Amino acid sequence: MHEAYDINHVQEKWLPIWDELAPFRSGKKDDPRPKKYVLDMFPYPSGDLHMGHAEAYALGDVIARYWVQKGFNVMHPIGWDAFGLPAENAAIKRNEDPSIWTYENINTQRASMRRYACSFDWDRVLYTCDPEYYRWNQWIFLKLFERGLAYRKDSAVNWCPDCQTVLANEQVVAGLCERCDNAVTKKKLNQWYFKITDYTERLLADMEQLEGKWPEKVLTMQRNWIGKSTGAEVKFEIEGRSEPVVIYTTRPDTLYGATFMVVAVDSELARELVQGTTVERKFSEYFDSVKAASDIDRLSTERAKSGVFLERYAINPVNGERIPIWASDYVLADYGTGAIMAVPAHDQRDLDFARAMKLPVRVVVATEGEDPAVTGVATDGDGKLINSGSLNGLDTATAITTVIKELESKGLAKASQNYRLRDWLISRQRYWGTPIPIIHCDKCGEVPVPLEELPVRLPDSKTVDLKPKGSSPLATAKDWVNVKCPKCSQPALRDTDTMDTFVDSSWYFLRYTSVDKDDRAFDLDEVKTWLPVDQYVGGVTHAILHLLYSRFFTKALFDMGLVDFTEPFTRLLNQGMVIMDGSAMSKSRGNLVRLSDELERHGVDAIRLSMVFAGPPEDDVDWADVSPSGSVKFLNRAWRLSGDVASKVGVDFKSGDLALRKTTHKALHDISFAVESFRFNVAVARIMELVNATRKAIDSGCGPADPAVREATETVAISLSLIAPYTAEEMWERLGHKPSVALAGWPEVDSTLLTEDSVTAIFQVNGKIKNRVEVSPSISDKELEEMALSDGAIKTELGGATPKKIITKAPKFVNIVL
Repeated sequence: MHEAYDINHVQEKWLPIWDELAPFRSGKKDDPRPKKYVLDMFPYPSGDLHMGHAEAYALGDVIARYWVQKGFNVMHPIGWDAFGLPAENAAIKRNEDPSIWTYENINTQRASMRRYACSFDWDRVLYTCDPEYYRWNQWIFLKLFERGLAYRKDSAVNWCPDCQTVLANEQVVAGLCERCDNAVTKKKLNQWYFKITDYTERLLADMEQLEGKWPEKVLTMQRNWIGKSTGAEVKFEIEGRSEPVVIYTTRPDTLYGATFMVVAVDSELARELVQGTTVERKFSEYFDSVKAASDIDRLSTERAKSGVFLERYAINPVNGERIPIWASDYVLADYGTGAIMAVPAHDQRDLDFARAMKLPVRVVVATEGEDPAVTGVATDGDGKLINSGSLNGLDTATAITTVIKELESKGLAKASQNYRLRDWLISRQRYWGTPIPIIHCDKCGEVPVPLEELPVRLPDSKTVDLKPKGSSPLATAKDWVNVKCPKCSQPALRDTDTMDTFVDSSWYFLRYTSVDKDDRAFDLDEVKTWLPVDQYVGGVTHAILHLLYSRFFTKALFDMGLVDFTEPFTRLLNQGMVIMDGSAMSKSRGNLVRLSDELERHGVDAIRLSMVFAGPPEDDVDWADVSPSGSVKFLNRAWRLSGDVASKVGVDFKSGDLALRKTTHKALHDISFAVESFRFNVAVARIMELVNATRKAIDSGCGPADPAVREATETVAISLSLIAPYTAEEMWERLGHKPSVALAGWPEVDSTLLTEDSVTAIFQVNGKIKNRVEVSPSISDKELEEMALSDGAIKTELGGATPKKIITKAPKFVNIVL
């Protein structure tokens, strides 16, 4: 009978030992080992860990543990992204301080992470809701404010009526609030912004540093979000208005095809043009009817076009034509100048609008497409210019250059670039966030809170009305709000908004270096030692928001002389989602799998192993297709090896069975390569193959006392320590070693054992395998071809026929084509 492996006993046994040993405590600055900073995106404490966490932390753990085994001084910290609306909503529901709910969940998650055997350095922990942390949020805000990178302005913002707060564009998904899935509307407010647009070109250019190190998908998403385009700014005179309107266009060659102008219905220009006119009431009614639409809906080509004629006219600068001005919601107020020249023949949305409003369509670029006025399909490609005066006959590129020069000479245009990226809206009407460290004084204006008074702490929640009301809850804390101006000592008011929680996560990777420092955000020497992050691990859902903002913060801090690098994360690994039966897990779908139940049923190691073995990290894991029970059986097989080894610790491996040693070192070579190339599932497959080979050697080969069996089993234990640490630690002890296997050191691959005496060559006829033979790895194409043609199975298949073609690739295969 096989000896029983009690995983629950093993888990309870090793946890306190690991706590005492602290094998993953990172070394200090004078540690001679090479440095490696491995970082997982920190979690939000909304409850216990879920299946997605189980995958993400298993993958990050493989990387961190591997580099520890390779002899690196690894920093692998953990923290909690602890501010945010869920805690505030829970506080309202439970009638208690948000911190109570937050820290309860942090403690729950922390205990689960410990049980899950995450290789975190528990001396480097942070919580963003601690005043000791958000003090430095405020400090960075003031640094940005000093440099003109933090400012306030009036603007129409995304407003969630349910959450009663402002949302950044990125937090509106298909017109719905990403938090509560309710419809988002527009509201005009005076808000704080970070001037990320000052860094658009650098955010684009510095992606060269990330090529080949970040997923191309993420880089593409960031480029698309920044949305750089090249074109021209063209001046259109407006009848009855002293100042021209400047239009941005990427296709100035189509100016002769502009038959009307459209201004964004929510723009200041639209309101100005209708003020005091007979159309003002009609315009207001139209504005009210469309103001709830999201930007995504407004830009959709599927959306029915609507608008109102403003009874005003613009003058086309290339031909002096008088064109009508309309207001519509398919133009956005914050793109360019909030007004466009409409060229319906060559832009689908313009064409849809023109057809809806019965406006003229003029083709000015001859393409292979049919007349858009007839087909209803705009022709937006390149071609020769027609109906375009002096531009007739020119190709698109030449026409663009020519018309810009012509208009520039008249002071009517200039070459220009535009970006989709907008400044980062950071104001939130919430309690549970970082207070903005500004005091508003009637005499002095916006006054920074003195540095020595930081942090500006949140007032006691008992003094604040947390219920949604359309304004910040902090405004209800009168004693907190009313202060003296730091400059003139006159009565003044604190700013009552809090910061977007993405501010917290835009620099937390720096704070981990100096969590014990209370006199600075981060120690410059420590940052030079550890940063930038060598390996960042997290979900692709953060490809735009968090990563873009972190890159912006890093560049701004670089300009301040506070860091000496411009990109925060050298390498990035994105993991997929954990789903069930082909769809995202949810209670409503009835397909929710609880991590706690799976851990109880199968044990930690089996869940970790199943996550890692399920497929490439970037792919989704469908838990319905995963077999944790199979992982349990494999771990039992691996564990039993350690009890069968009969040789002593320290035995000379070189005296062991050569065939098994070759298998071991080939596996070790492949596992190393797989881990470093993020093909963790391949690494697991190689460990499984080594377990099978070792079992065969014990049962029917060289026997348990052969030194090669110990070498193979120790290699299994060390390799498994990356993925199944409890099983690996138990194996290591049974093999006669002291803990921890996590610090055993990665075995050196003996390159002389990687040379194969023979390889299997495949003989095919018309692509179908007819025989397999063992050949020398150095066999030539000619020798292998002759061997195939003389092979009995091949002769029978050919039946005397003459091959039409022979494809040979020594030493792998010969394919004979008849």
